[in-house]
Amino acid sequence: MNTDPTRGRWICCQIGAREHYAVPRVLRGYSALEALVTDVWVPPKHPLNVVSDTLAERYHRELREAKVGAFNLGSISFELRARIAGLHGWEKIIARNEWFQAMAVSKLEQSAMADPPCTLFAYSYAAREIFQYARRRGWRTVLGQIDPGPVEERIVTKLYAEDPTQRGKWEPAPPCYWAQWREECELADRIVVNSAWARSALEEEGVTSEKIRIVPLAYERPVEADLLRREYPVRFTRHRQLRILFLGQINLRKGCGLLLEAVRLLRGEPVEFWFVGPRQIAIPEDLMQRSEIRWFGPVPRSQTAGFYRAADLFVFPTLSDGFGLTQLEAQSWKLPILASRFCGEVVEDGKNGKVLTAVTAVEIADAIREYLADPRRLQFLSSKAAPSEKFGFARIGDLLLSSFRADSDHIEA
Repeated sequence: MNTDPTRGRWICCQIGAREHYAVPRVLRGYSALEALVTDVWVPPKHPLNVVSDTLAERYHRELREAKVGAFNLGSISFELRARIAGLHGWEKIIARNEWFQAMAVSKLEQSAMADPPCTLFAYSYAAREIFQYARRRGWRTVLGQIDPGPVEERIVTKLYAEDPTQRGKWEPAPPCYWAQWREECELADRIVVNSAWARSALEEEGVTSEKIRIVPLAYERPVEADLLRREYPVRFTRHRQLRILFLGQINLRKGCGLLLEAVRLLRGEPVEFWFVGPRQIAIPEDLMQRSEIRWFGPVPRSQTAGFYRAADLFVFPTLSDGFGLTQLEAQSWKLPILASRFCGEVVEDGKNGKVLTAVTAVEIADAIREYLADPRRLQFLSSKAAPSEKFGFARIGDLLLSSFRADSDHIEA
């Protein structure tokens, strides 16, 4: 990757391993990363590696030489205090975000990072106090917006109003959550969203459009995926069914209610639906024992490749997503995708999948019937299914680092 010293140094602040640390990795490739500040960082052979697989994923080898500030013991201490205090739901989420911001500001003050003016990147809902500190230092601020914001919450609220039985423990965010987010948007010099859908949602909320830049998620497909050659049968039968994969949070926002209704509409067809991920909805009684549905529950990231490899079609009928990284993961394994239009623009309709326009159970079922009638169509789509270079680290780095250019008002991948 090219190095341009005029672009300055960047500091990234993030909770968790979001996007596999894509933003700091991209900046590191351009020699633009001053430091990463995160909650937990567990290099190989660290004692916390033996505690859980989740903590073991809080590291990336591409950042092994980077300056990383983390709060491993502080994070464990916070979780213990939160449990003792009985915090849960939004109360705990907000408390964790506030804790991280206080720790991040303290780390920035103690280490005197980036004395010359620099750019500070932080993700939404945990950026306000960090941006306030950055502004006092005269730094530029970039907000990484992780979702479509209040617009998405209104969509979810409507879904549960229409079907209260599926609400479970879901609650809308308290007003203070959105008030703090609006402060973040005001403090941000630039707001990075991952899709045109997310951009339109922020504009609907009155966010200044001149601040917003579309920068898709960065993705590197696994090398072993290049060796895969898919073969589809001449026709699908009860002995060789069409294997349809959904991978992610199983809830109404992700379109799983519509997907279950599509199962009903496809009764008797040679199809098998695989649901992989944490179940956040109640399964209708008539679908609990249906042989054409398989429930796998949540799996570690290291095991998802096996599902992508074995499936025939990936379905992503979300009603709102900032992007939907699983689309790129599925494409890397040469899976045709049946995707919503309310997410990142990954699928090229008719080339490597199909874009659902209305996103209804009937539309999903009709599309699946088309593939059942002509499996050769899936073979063709699979042959064209590979993540575009516009999602490569080089392209994403160019977009991110050019976000302050005067001519980048309408930059897209």
